[in-house]
Amino acid sequence: MRSHLLNDTTAEQYRRSVTEGVERVAAKLVDTQRPFTGVTVDDLAPVIEQIDLDRPLHDTTAVLDELEDVYLRDAIYFHHPRYLAHLNCPVVIPAVLGEAILSAVNSSLDTWDQSAGGTLIERKLIDWTAARIGLGENADGVFTSGGSQSNLQALLLAREEAKTEDLGTLRIFASEVSHFSVKKSAKLLGLGQDAVVSIPVDHEKRMQTVALAHELERCAKDGLVPMAVVATAGTTDFGSIDPLPEVAELCAQYGTWMHVDAAYGCGLLTSLTRRALLDGIERADSVTVDYHKSFFQPVSSSALLVKDATTLRHATYHAEYLNPRRMVQERIPNQVDKSLQTTRRFDALKLWVTLRVMGADGIGQLFDEVCDLAQEGWKLLAADPRYDVVVEPRLSTLVFRYIPATVTDPAEIDRANLYARKALFASGEAIVAGTKVNGRHYLKFTLLNPETKASDIAAVLDLIAGHAEQYLGDSLDRAS
Repeated sequence: MRSHLLNDTTAEQYRRSVTEGVERVAAKLVDTQRPFTGVTVDDLAPVIEQIDLDRPLHDTTAVLDELEDVYLRDAIYFHHPRYLAHLNCPVVIPAVLGEAILSAVNSSLDTWDQSAGGTLIERKLIDWTAARIGLGENADGVFTSGGSQSNLQALLLAREEAKTEDLGTLRIFASEVSHFSVKKSAKLLGLGQDAVVSIPVDHEKRMQTVALAHELERCAKDGLVPMAVVATAGTTDFGSIDPLPEVAELCAQYGTWMHVDAAYGCGLLTSLTRRALLDGIERADSVTVDYHKSFFQPVSSSALLVKDATTLRHATYHAEYLNPRRMVQERIPNQVDKSLQTTRRFDALKLWVTLRVMGADGIGQLFDEVCDLAQEGWKLLAADPRYDVVVEPRLSTLVFRYIPATVTDPAEIDRANLYARKALFASGEAIVAGTKVNGRHYLKFTLLNPETKASDIAAVLDLIAGHAEQYLGDSLDRAS
C-alpha cells in the first residue's frame, strides 16, 4: 500500500494518475452539451449504493471509469453558458493549477512550521485585498472557508468589541434581504435569531438608512447595545449594494461595528468600470470577500478583512503543542492566531497564481463582462410582455417572474413558475434558481459566466415560457 503514498519514489505514478484524471475532465468539458443530464436522485442513488467501499478496484483507470457513472457524467457543470442558477462561477485555469499544487504539497496554514512560504503568501494577499478595499495600514485578515464563516468571525469580533457580558442586550442590524448567515451567526454566538433587527429595503432592494437610523435610535432608548450593522455589497438574490457611506456615518454616530458582507460584490475591487459602487467600504471595521464567486476561483477561497489587526485577538488561543505564546515574542507568524480554524488548506495559492498569470485587471474584466451581460438581460426582460423583472441589476443577478396573459390568480402563476423551473432542471437544457419576492415565487438568473451570451438568456426565457405554458394548459385540461 506504500506505493500509493506521494513521495520521491512514486512521482511518476503521481504524474500518470493525475494526467489521466485531468484528461477525463478535459474530455467532459469538451463534450458537455448541456449543464446537466437531468438525472434524478432515484436514478443515481441505487448506483452509488451498490458500490462496496470495502472492495477496492486497485486500478486507477477502473476507478475513473466508475467515477464516470457516479459523478462526472451527471455533474452540474458551471462552465456551461446556460448554467444560470446560483453564485457558482466557472474557474480560471491558473487557479486550477494552484489547486493541483496545493493539494499535492498539502500545506496546512495554521503554523509557520507547517506552511513556510505559504504563510507569507497568504499574508501578502490579505494585505493586497485590504489595500484594494482601503482599510488602512493597520488592517489584517485571514482566509476562510467561505462567506458564512467570514460573517461568523466578523460578528464574533463585533460581539467581543461591544464589551458587555449581557448578551441579551446585543443587537445586529441587517437588511431584510441580507444573507441568512447573519441570523445563523447570531444563534451560534449565543445571541439568538431575535437579536437580528431586519431593516426594510427600498425599491432597489437597498437598506433604507432612514429606517436603520430609527432602529438604532430606538435601540439606544431601550437600553440595548447596537453591536453591529451588516451592510451587504451584493445581496444573493438581487445583487443590490446597500448605501455604504450613509451606513458608515450611522455606525460612527452610534459607535457601532460596521461589517460589509461583500462575498458577491468583492469582484468590484478589480472592476475597471464599476469600482465606485463600493465607495464607503473603506470605512468598514470588517469585510467579507468570496474569491470563489466574483474572482472566478475554485471553492473554497474566501477571506475576512479587518481595519484594526488587534481585533483578531478575539479568535486567538495558544496551545503549547501548536502556537505557544513565546512564538509571538520570537516573531514567528502563525495564521492560526487569527483563524477560527486550525488545520486549513492553502487556498490562497489559487488566487496568488491567478494574479501572477492574469493580473487583477484580467479578473476585473471578466466580472465587468457578466455585469454588462446582466444589463442586456434586464433589457430583454423589461421588453418582454411575458415577464415581470423586479429590479435593474447592479451586479449580475436578475429576478423575474413569468406572467401569463390569460391567468390572474397569483397562486396559479406561482405554480407555473415553480413547474417551469423544475421542468427545465429535469430537461438539463439549462438551470435557473428561484426565490420569493413579497411572498410570491420568482425565478433568478445569476450570471457569472463570461461565455454566456444574450442569445442564451433569450433562449432560456423561451424555454421557461414553454414549460409554464405547458403547465397552464395541462391545468386547464384537468379543471375541465
